[in-house]
Parts: sequence; structure tokens; C-alpha cells
Amino acid sequence: MSVAERRGTASNASEERRGKAPRARRESGSERRTEAERGSQGPRERRVGGSGGAKPPALVMFDVIVCGAGPAGSVAATVLARRGARVLLVDRARFPRDKLCGDTLNPGTLRILDRLELRDPIGAKTMPIEGMIVSGENGARIRASYGDGARGASLLRRDLDFALAEAAVRSDARMEEGVLVRRPLVDETSGAPRVRGVVIAGANGQDLRVPAPLVIAADGRRSRLALALGLIRQPPRPRRWAIGAYFEGVDGMSAFGEMHVRRGCYVGVAPLPGGLANICYVSETTDDFSQPAGALWAGIRRDPELAARCAKARMVTTPRSLGPLAVDATACGVPGLLLAGDAAGFIDPMTGDGLRFAIQGGELAAQAAFAALADGRAAHHRLAASRRRTFAGKHRFNRTLRALVAAPRAVSAASAAARVAPWAIRHLVDVAGDVTL
Repeated sequence: MSVAERRGTASNASEERRGKAPRARRESGSERRTEAERGSQGPRERRVGGSGGAKPPALVMFDVIVCGAGPAGSVAATVLARRGARVLLVDRARFPRDKLCGDTLNPGTLRILDRLELRDPIGAKTMPIEGMIVSGENGARIRASYGDGARGASLLRRDLDFALAEAAVRSDARMEEGVLVRRPLVDETSGAPRVRGVVIAGANGQDLRVPAPLVIAADGRRSRLALALGLIRQPPRPRRWAIGAYFEGVDGMSAFGEMHVRRGCYVGVAPLPGGLANICYVSETTDDFSQPAGALWAGIRRDPELAARCAKARMVTTPRSLGPLAVDATACGVPGLLLAGDAAGFIDPMTGDGLRFAIQGGELAAQAAFAALADGRAAHHRLAASRRRTFAGKHRFNRTLRALVAAPRAVSAASAAARVAPWAIRHLVDVAGDVTL
């Protein structure tokens, strides 16, 4: 059942409001409703590219179109809609849907969700994560809890995305599922190109132009919008591919996330509610990836510890593959368009903070978009500055950490250091987990 089918239709008053000219409205503290109050009214119906076909875009005006209803897009839509902007949120998929992911939210990410009043919708579906276990070759092993009583959480990615999409609709964003965004709508009449909306595939086979002053491209690491504008590329290094699936019956699971680093590959293991385990194998080669299930089992069985723990395990979902993983963004956007989520740069998931970058990146994009609606200044320059302030330090940390764990003896050295100075390892785990956010 889709978000729309689950939540019902829009009120006439809401439809009338969407028909007005674009504007940005600041809410006072008394006007701002809590998530619980929004939820009592129920989300809005939406139909642009669904089973009913696409509406002619001239009938509806939007301030911002958000392409991609993953965590970044849904958070951006929620933040904007709460401030009074008229938001269209579109995604090619129908929700809920599965997606390859580590399925963990670190402590810092949970704090961001708390601040955005978005934690309650996912709370019942999560399992607490107390820290991390990192192992290397030759038996090297580190186990560290998050400091100051901090906890992360794990949950199925399909549940997270569905909950955040519902929150966006409860906030008065209009969501359309099953919509293929073909390309940006670019205006070159003034000399300097500017994005003024998107072109979507209509139900009758004809393309439809949907105009808006601003577009947020949160449509993934292969973003059609970013690619069309030359904003993203795949770097020559690092080159890694991933395969993941859910398993039952994995021995030795605990309330700790796991990262098992081996020469040329690593395996992430996350405990999930209901006794499931998410196992994701990341390799520098694509050997046997044409048979994902076989490649995933082969990666597990090559490691003696994981092979023993999975001796009686059963793969309960069809494995999904992804790669090459790394995507670099050359800019945060262009006039009229902003990047968010994986479209703004896809990182190696080893450090487990991809969802933090997605969720907070969606918030930053929304803030830049709303400010631009209010003052007319270039949103993409504002977003670039805010992303540098917010993410530059963590990006440097992640690059350093990835280089260290890739070194043949680094995990062994860290294991010895953990026995002598456990506080140092705990500090690394806290930084990786964004505990201080």
C-alpha cells in the first residue's frame, strides 16, 4: 500500500491554497504545529504521475519541487512545508520499497531527528545500537560502546523512508509516487542557464513540464538532474561495489553494529528488529557479482569467523547490489537547483554515517531554498557554504579513518591500543557516531 493509499485525500482548503501564486511564509512560534498535531489531520493525497496519470502542471503552482523521497528529499520537503512553502515531492518508486543500506542511524543522526521532531514516527520500528565492533585480519578485534550513554538505532530502510515520506505529507507537502523525472527544465533566455522546474514522464507517453522557482535534486547517486547538468561524476578511486541482504539465524548477534575489515573488502553486519541481520559485503572487485546471492555467500564464507556464525543462517531477501559506490559532486547546485542526499556526493559507507549526511543535508538544502524564496539570492552558493561548515570536518575524519583501516596492520595496531588506552578507541567511535552533535 502506497503512502497516498494509506493516508487518504486532501482537504478542499489545502487544494485551494496550493493553487495560489508561489510564496514563502515564515511561521511564528504560535503558528508552528507539532508533528503530533499534523498527524491528526492525516497526510495529503497526491497524483501527478501515479495510476491516474499526470495533472497538467499549469493547474498547480509550487515553490519547490523535491525529486527523490529518500531521507534527504523527505526531510527537505518536511522542513519547507512546515515553513509554509508549497512543496511537490516526487519519486519514481512506490512506497514502501526496499533499498540497499546499512540500516543504522548513529547517535548524532537520532539527535537531528529529535530536533526536527521526526523521531517519533520511527521509534517503534527501531532497535537500540550501543556501539561498534571492528575486526581485522589475524584475530584483531575492537569493541567500543558509545560514550555518555549515547545510543544509535537500527531499522529496515524501507520503514525509515516510508515514515519520513509520511511525515512530509503530514506537513502539507504534496507527494507523487511512480513519477519518472526525465530532466531539469532549463531556461536559457536570459543568457545564464537557470533551472525553472522539471520535465516528467506523463501517463500518456508525453513529457510534462512542471515549473517551480526552485528544485532540490535528491534522486540518488545516479541523479538524472545532476547528471544532465554535469554536476556529478564517478572518481577513479576508490572503486568499490556492494551486495547486501537480510538473514535469519546468524549466531553471535548483539546490540552492536559490526565492521569486519579484510584485505580488499569489508563486511558490515547490523542487528535488526525481529531477529534479522543485515549483511553487506563491499569489495574492490566485481568478481561473481553477476550472481549476487552466490557472491554474497562467497564473501561470507571466505571469512572463517563469519562463515562459522552464518553456518545455519538463511538469506531471507533477494540480495541487492550497488556500485561503483563513490560519486563526487563538482558543486552543490546551479541557479534554480540544489543537490541533497547521495546526489550531492555518495560516500563509502564504512563509517556508517551516510544517513546523517542525507538527513542533515536535506535540512540544509531546505534552509537554503527557503532563504532564497524570501530574499531572491542564489540558493546554491548559500548551500555550498553551509555544507562546508557542517560536513568538512567529518569528511576529513572519514577519509583518514578509511585510509587507516585499509592499511594491512592498522586494525591490529588499534586492537593493541584499545588494551592500553581504551579511551582513545572510544573517542574514535564517538566521533564516527557523531555523538557530540
